[in-house]
Amino acid sequence: MKGTSLIEVAPLALAVGLGVQAGQARAQVAVDPAPAVPPVPLQPYEITADARLDALQRQLNEQTQRLQQMREAMLAQEQQIFSLQNALNEEILANARARGAPAPVIVPSLNQAPTFRDTPAPEPTYIVVGPSPPPASAAVAPVASASQGVQVAQAGAPAQQADGTQAPQRVGQAPESDSRPPEVAQIFDQPGVLTPKNKLVLEPALQYGYSANDRVALVGYTIIPAILIGLIDVRQVKTTTAVATLTGRYGVSRRMEVEAKVPYVYIHSDTVSREIFTGSAQDRVFNARGSGIGDVEVTGRYQLNRGGPDKPFYIAWLRYKSRTGQDLFDVTTDCVTRCVANTTGTGLPLDLPTGSGFNAVQPGLTWLYPSDPVVFFGSFSYLHNFKRSNVSRRVLGGQTEFLGDIKAGDIIGFNLGMGLALNEKAAISIGYDQSIVGKTKQDGREVAGAVRTTLGTLLLGGTYRFSDRMSLNVALGVGVTRDTPDLTLTARVPINF
Repeated sequence: MKGTSLIEVAPLALAVGLGVQAGQARAQVAVDPAPAVPPVPLQPYEITADARLDALQRQLNEQTQRLQQMREAMLAQEQQIFSLQNALNEEILANARARGAPAPVIVPSLNQAPTFRDTPAPEPTYIVVGPSPPPASAAVAPVASASQGVQVAQAGAPAQQADGTQAPQRVGQAPESDSRPPEVAQIFDQPGVLTPKNKLVLEPALQYGYSANDRVALVGYTIIPAILIGLIDVRQVKTTTAVATLTGRYGVSRRMEVEAKVPYVYIHSDTVSREIFTGSAQDRVFNARGSGIGDVEVTGRYQLNRGGPDKPFYIAWLRYKSRTGQDLFDVTTDCVTRCVANTTGTGLPLDLPTGSGFNAVQPGLTWLYPSDPVVFFGSFSYLHNFKRSNVSRRVLGGQTEFLGDIKAGDIIGFNLGMGLALNEKAAISIGYDQSIVGKTKQDGREVAGAVRTTLGTLLLGGTYRFSDRMSLNVALGVGVTRDTPDLTLTARVPINF
């Protein structure tokens, strides 16, 4: 028996609709006798088919519209990830150049691979058979990027532009760049790298210094050239100092930090002298020492700008130095003008001071200029010593000598250096530091014999980072002028918390 197909059923349905005889229709369909086919209602069949077509068309339209919205969301997300990747690559390259390290391999961003941006999205086509489809769902699935760790949820359909296209929306926020100056081996007193926000750095340090000065004092008159009648005093002063310092720095914000420094000073001095024409043929040695808390300091620093590769960083700072240490006017002096029984002494203190004896404030500006593969840095500063009134010094026998108003000379300082990163853990720096000390005044007039002094030091330092929390910094200073200490050796161990 021959089967019945859909093509053969269609004429049958048409014949039924036109009211043709059932017998004639069965004769046209098949020659062989077949079982009777039950009649199919006309109206219910047509309503069911239209409803199914309309439902399928609405689902197709909704899926197409939702696919278009997801395409636009993906486009906006790719643009955001592209911006994040560029910012990250720029920061990685800047840090590598600042440290002097070789250029790292940059992670390719999304714009280097074919994406939805490469081909324009086709316009959705809607085939409406029945009623208009309802608007698409307002919720859009979150789009995530595993490599960047960014998750964004977009509510509502994207905004429509004037031409009817959907405008990309700003999704998320790019991470703020650290914009911190590059780290270099510290050789000067003022560091160039600020402490990160809400971080604490404790830095114990030890400094050793040695200086030897020769002085010749001639008191008399000459009758012919090369012949002196009077007193010739030849002195050689050897001074050794050791300063242990505990420094604490705290990052108030990304661009600001505060610092407190507490030093403990030990100083020892040997003075070798021989007075000619006094009947003495042996050297006389005068020893003095002192120890105790030095002058406590407080400093605030603020980064003025956002630097980068081949862009300078500027850090302004203000330092206040107290006079907590024992000063020159507190120790007993082996006086010259006033002594017990009107005798003449050496004029040297019996105990050495541990502080300057003057409150001071010092504004300054530090700059760093990264230029691959080195970093140039330096600073300018001006230290102002405040005047002290009604000053007296202690002399032998517990007596005092009134000196009046004393104003120590101000100091103009500047330094210059450059640093080079050897690898990820080691770096070296070399620099020069100079200070110009003004004349001391007493009662508004310059002290007799006061001169302007220049102190110059050549420094070489290196740093090694043991871990992310601790490193070692060593700096060696060599005096290049007679008034500068011959040798200074400083070791610092900054510890991050």
